[in-house]
Amino acid sequence: MDKVSGRLTVFFEEPFWVGVFERVSEGKLSVCKVTFGAEPKDYEVYDFVLKNYYRLRFSPAVATDVKEVGRNPKRVQREVRKQVQNTGIGTKSQQALKLQQEQLKTEYKIVSREQRETEKQRQFELKQQKRKEKHRGR
Repeated sequence: MDKVSGRLTVFFEEPFWVGVFERVSEGKLSVCKVTFGAEPKDYEVYDFVLKNYYRLRFSPAVATDVKEVGRNPKRVQREVRKQVQNTGIGTKSQQALKLQQEQLKTEYKIVSREQRETEKQRQFELKQQKRKEKHRGR
């Protein structure tokens, strides 16, 4: 059976509060970044996760190492406290976000190129039609 784990990190990135969803599945990490705006309350974050998790667009998966260990609850609490003080996101997450950004950029380029080509073709057809109309009334 495959284990899937997820983590949400909320931090302040000038001028907005940002949440980074990290999902590890089959040894691959995928990430999604969400901008909250004003500082979200705990119940607002929980409500957002419940309502919008399946609509999030995660980045392509990046290979990562997964540690399987039984953990001491006090140690977990200490690590959580340390993570709360240490703002920011991990480098693997940053790589995954950058990969997603590049993908969206290439998709946008393709769409805009197609729009430009169709507009160019339309202008050409219009010009040809005008030329034909000029020669009609000889």
